Amino acid sequence: MTEKRFVRAACPHDCPDTCAIRVTVEDGVAVRVQGDPDHPPTHGALCTKVARYPERTYHPERLLHPLRRVGPKGAGHMERVGWDEALDEIASRLGRIAARDPAAILPYSYAGTMGLVQGDSMSARFFHRLGASLLDRTICASAGAAALDATYGDRVGMHVERYVDSRVILIWGSNSIASNLHFWSFAQQAKRAGAKLICIDPRRTETADRCHQHVALLPGTDGALALGLIREIDTRGWIDRDYVEAHTDGWPALRAVASAWTPERTAAVCGIGAEEVRGLAQDYATLRPAAIRLNYGMQRTHGGGSAVRLIAALPCLIGAWRDPAGGMLLSASGFAPTDSQRLRRPDLIPGPTPRTVNMSTIGDALLADASPAFGPRIDALVVYNSNPVAVAPESPKVVRGFAREDLFTVVLEHFQTDTADYADFVLPATTQLEHFDVHKSYGHAYVLVNEPAIAPLGEARPNTAVFRALASRCGFTDACFRDDDVTIGSQAFGDAIDFERLRRDGWIRLPIADAPFAAGGFATANGRAQFAPPSLGPADHVPPYESALSAPALARRYPLAMISPPARHFLNSTFVNVRSLRSIEGEPLLEMHPLDAGARVLEDGQLVRAYNDRGEYRCRLRVSDRARPGVVVGLGVWWRKFGVAGTNANELTHQRLTDIGRAPTFYDCLVEVAAA
Repeated sequence: MTEKRFVRAACPHDCPDTCAIRVTVEDGVAVRVQGDPDHPPTHGALCTKVARYPERTYHPERLLHPLRRVGPKGAGHMERVGWDEALDEIASRLGRIAARDPAAILPYSYAGTMGLVQGDSMSARFFHRLGASLLDRTICASAGAAALDATYGDRVGMHVERYVDSRVILIWGSNSIASNLHFWSFAQQAKRAGAKLICIDPRRTETADRCHQHVALLPGTDGALALGLIREIDTRGWIDRDYVEAHTDGWPALRAVASAWTPERTAAVCGIGAEEVRGLAQDYATLRPAAIRLNYGMQRTHGGGSAVRLIAALPCLIGAWRDPAGGMLLSASGFAPTDSQRLRRPDLIPGPTPRTVNMSTIGDALLADASPAFGPRIDALVVYNSNPVAVAPESPKVVRGFAREDLFTVVLEHFQTDTADYADFVLPATTQLEHFDVHKSYGHAYVLVNEPAIAPLGEARPNTAVFRALASRCGFTDACFRDDDVTIGSQAFGDAIDFERLRRDGWIRLPIADAPFAAGGFATANGRAQFAPPSLGPADHVPPYESALSAPALARRYPLAMISPPARHFLNSTFVNVRSLRSIEGEPLLEMHPLDAGARVLEDGQLVRAYNDRGEYRCRLRVSDRARPGVVVGLGVWWRKFGVAGTNANELTHQRLTDIGRAPTFYDCLVEVAAA
């Protein structure tokens, strides 16, 4: 007789939905994952990617044993070794480097799992105790996070479930069908009830197809559009003066900046019509409740942080926060009472605080020599929950750095990724179905638990087990290194969460008011939204590094702006090797508007090369009006090894950072395209 059971789990991926999952296990095998129908944000549905999670867990190319490099870096030639042999050598190598200077060791991780246990708990304790360099984890969201911190005091927003009652929704910089499916279901309910949906995005996405209006602005001009809306709302008398006076600071300074942004000037900078600016302002200010769903695509340009600050001012100016179905959501992660000090234990650092290396400039960092300004050369790199050779900007430099024969590299992974090809040791990691974890969300106000559904396959081990073993081999006897995963999970939220109830029910809603800022009460020092904090002043439009207006000489050589949003069936680089999903995407594509293709005598389906001074990317051309004139779209993030010439779109991006938040500027990139 088949033994069948159901296990409560949570989606671990870098997505605002953080779905509650029910795993069906038969005779020790996970046969199905389903959305939890009782969890309000998930309401029983999963995206195509996560619905196929068992296919990823039982993938025939899954890494199940420790491996050691036997060939040249980048070739991916490995031999099987035992865990003890691998851990002994890794600990010995790290120990010798640390004896010279522990800051020569760098951890590199991000959101391969969003779990608080497997993400950055035992690993952080280990690297803190070692005295390794710190990593500035900026590659996705830090510009927007800095903007929310400056304006609202924390990463907070409206409840995703309340969009069902909104009357107008601006979906700004988000292909929600692909990357925020559960918000999209609420938006569709609102649409059926009469709400107007407006998509603001340089690309005509699948989401734009199903909205009432698409505002196809140029990349990096979101701040200019926000300023144009602010001026129009002010000029037309739509400011909620009572809310502004009672619950905000800095309106006169912001108003002075916005006064110069007429609809005509805004339209010229954004590449849209002046009537679009006027109409958008009228819809947003007069259709109540008004809501904005902002996502991170629009903050991946030079002025991304300022743009988020300006957009975050909009719901305050019209008093949208008064209603539960009004306001804005970029991130709600600040609502969760995470005890990061207890999880990560920065008090273990044995001396002065080590230097911090920005993960978004890892290419330059790995190629830098020791200097007083930089510190010691990076001699060892431990990568987990990330695939930097594929996802980090300006990959020619990243590849050169990883190819250094004198760089000792350890990678914890599920598969032989582009990054794993450069590792000296590859250690097999467990998937979400095989380990314990707890999760908060940046898209809703719930915390979740993930119970292990199956035993680890092969010799795979959780991240925590690996760093616990390395700590033991390095002689670290602090009691925190003996914490098991459930104990760490119980520490994640301190006393703010009933941990036993969380494990019993699978998820808990945080006690956040339905209209959290109806009467102010922002997370700032005085409870008021800040439009011009002393450290920053009022925000203004910060033009892209690379555009026709800001860099005309460069634009004459490379006249096309390239953005590189994720392909619909990938999530960053995580699902690229799942054949069923890759077969849907087909191959790496570059979308180009028919006018731009015609001017270059290029045809749909042709092999082309996109290029600039940083590199060349070869892929198949798709001539389509999904790309607006003057913009090409390099859908990513493909593993380099699946590319036509062993590259992906990051061959062309650069390592310059945003105005605030130290984040990468992936969508701030000029190129030219020609036949291959």
